[in-house]
Amino acid sequence: MKIETLLSTLLLLPVLWSNAQATADRPNILWIVSEDNNTSLIGCYGNAFATTPNIDRFAKESILYKNAFSTAPVCAPSRNTLITGMYPPSLGTEHMRSTNPIPSFVRFFPKYLREAGYYTTNNAKKDYNTVDQTDAWDESSNTATYQNRKPGQPFFAVFNLNVSHESALHQPAATLHHDPEKVPLPPYHPATPEFKRDWAQYYDKVEEMDRQFGKLLTELREAGLADNTIVFYYADNGGVLGRSKRFMYESGLHVPLVIHLPKKYAHLARAQAGSQTDQLVTFVDFAPTLLSLAGIPIPDYMQGQAFLGLQQKPERQYAYGFRGRMDEAIDLSRSVRDKKYRYTRNYLPHKPYGQHLEYLWKAPSIRSWEAEYKAGRLNEIQSRFWQPKPAEELYDVDADPDNIHNLATDPRYANELARLRKANDQWLRESKDVGFIPEAILSRIANQTPLYDFARQGKYNADRVIETATLASSRNPADAKELVNRLNDPDPVVRYWASMGCTVLKPAKAKKPLLTLLQDPEAAVQIAAAEALYGLGQKEQPLAVLKNALTSPSRPVRLQALNALQTFGKDAAPVATIAREIIAKTPTTNPVNDFYDVRAAQTLLDAIGN
Repeated sequence: MKIETLLSTLLLLPVLWSNAQATADRPNILWIVSEDNNTSLIGCYGNAFATTPNIDRFAKESILYKNAFSTAPVCAPSRNTLITGMYPPSLGTEHMRSTNPIPSFVRFFPKYLREAGYYTTNNAKKDYNTVDQTDAWDESSNTATYQNRKPGQPFFAVFNLNVSHESALHQPAATLHHDPEKVPLPPYHPATPEFKRDWAQYYDKVEEMDRQFGKLLTELREAGLADNTIVFYYADNGGVLGRSKRFMYESGLHVPLVIHLPKKYAHLARAQAGSQTDQLVTFVDFAPTLLSLAGIPIPDYMQGQAFLGLQQKPERQYAYGFRGRMDEAIDLSRSVRDKKYRYTRNYLPHKPYGQHLEYLWKAPSIRSWEAEYKAGRLNEIQSRFWQPKPAEELYDVDADPDNIHNLATDPRYANELARLRKANDQWLRESKDVGFIPEAILSRIANQTPLYDFARQGKYNADRVIETATLASSRNPADAKELVNRLNDPDPVVRYWASMGCTVLKPAKAKKPLLTLLQDPEAAVQIAAAEALYGLGQKEQPLAVLKNALTSPSRPVRLQALNALQTFGKDAAPVATIAREIIAKTPTTNPVNDFYDVRAAQTLLDAIGN
C-alpha cells in the first residue's frame, strides 16, 4: 500500500469505524440485477415503446445514471469485475467462462461486509469467471433471502432476474404482448419477420422482469425495511439480439443504473432523489462503492473508485471496456468511453464481427440476418456485421446512439481520436493487460501463478507486446517491415502478434520466417504462423501444423487451431475426421456449454459440409 493511501485510510478509519459500530445507522443494501438488457429497453431512459412501469416509477424517486457501463458486453467477465472491483484483463479473467485463479489478496467484496457484521445473500447466479470464494455469502441459492438474518442485522442482498436472459429468445412464445409490426428496430437489423418477433418477445421479457422487480420492492416495503435500505437496479450487461450482447457498442456496454437512497442516507450521494446524472460509472466501481456505503475501508488493490458514500472520489474521466474470447470465437477489442464519444480498438480486425457462435445462433433473428446477407439483400449498414472490422472505431454517442457512423477516418475528429487512442493505450499499459497473451499460453501460466502476479514479476513485457499488437492491427502497410522483424523476437507473445499482423497485412517477405515459426516451441505461435501462411498462398504445411494442433491435450490450443481453420473454407476438409473425434470424445456427463472446442469443431464441419 502506498504511504499516501495508508495515511488517508488511517485518517478515515475513526469515521468509518464509528459508522460500522452504529448498527442502527448502517444501511441495508439491495441489488436487483436484470440480465442482458441495455438502457434502450427501459421506459425511463426514453423508450416510449417499453413497458417498465415499476422501474420508471422507481426512477422518479431515485438517481438515474445516464452513463453507467458494464466493463464487458457479456455476463461472466462483467460479474468478475463486480465481485472483485478489478479489471479482468489485469487479472487474466477476461475470457468467457475462464477458471483462472486470482491472487489470494483479492477477496470477493461481500467478505468485507460479512466481517463487518452484514448478512450477505445471493439469489442465485454467480458466474464469477474465476475460482469461487464460497465464504463470500451467508446464503447463495435459489431461496437465499435477507429475511433469514438475525434480528436487527444489516444485510447486503442480491436478486438476479434472469427472465430477460438471452435464452428467452431461443423458442418463439405462443403469444406476444408487444406487436411485432410496431416494434422499433435499430438501423443495423433488417426487418425480417424473425427480427420483428424476437424484438417483440424481448420487450415482453423485459416487461416481466419489471414486474418481478416491482414485487421485490413490495416485499421490502411490507417488511418495513424500505426506509433503511439503499436499492440498486442495474443490468449485468447489454443485450440481447445480435450486435448487442458480446459486442463493443453502446448496445452491449451501456446499462441502466437507478439507485435509491432513503432520506436518512441521501447525504451519501452528490445527486438528489428524482434527478438524473451524467456521471460516468462502471462496474469496476461497484465494489468500492458498496464498501463506502457500508463504512468499510476500501482495499488499496481495487482498481475502481467509490461514487457514493464517505469515500467517494471525484468523477472518473473514462470508462474502459474489453472483449476477449466470447464462447468459442477468439477476438480481442478494447474500448474507452467518455460522456460524448466511444472509441474502440479492434486488435484482430481481420475477423468479422459475426463470427459463428453456437449459443447466439439459437435465436431465429441471427439466423435470418445471416441468410439475408448471403442472399445479398442487406444495405451497407446491415452488412457490416458480417465483414472484417476496422482497426479503430469512433462514435459520437449523442448524435449516433446506434453507433453506425464510424468517425475514425474523419479528419474533423482527429483530435478526439488521438485523445481516446492515447487513453486506451495508457490504460492497457498501466493495468498490465494480460489479455494480449494468447490463451494457449495464458492458461498454462495460470496453472502455476495468478496472472496478475505474473505480470508484476518482470516476466511480461506489456509495453512491447501491446506495441506489437497495435502494429499488427493497424492495417498500415508501412508497419509490415517491423512486423516481419518481430517474427524473430525472443518473446513468444511478440512473435504471436507479429504473425497475426502478417495475417492482416500479408507481406510477401514474411513467408520465410513464418515457415520457420511452424516449428516454434509455442503452439500458439505455430498456429498464428500457419494462419498467416495460408493467407500468403501456402496450404500443405500450415494445414499439417493445424491438424497436429487439434490433437493437443490443451483445449485452448485446439480452440485456437479450430478458429484458424475456419478461415480455410473447404481447404480444411482433411481435418474433418479429427474434428469429429473432438466431438465424440466429449464426456456426456458434463455440460457441453463449456466445451468450446466442441462447438468450434461442429462449426468447422458445417462449413466444410461434413
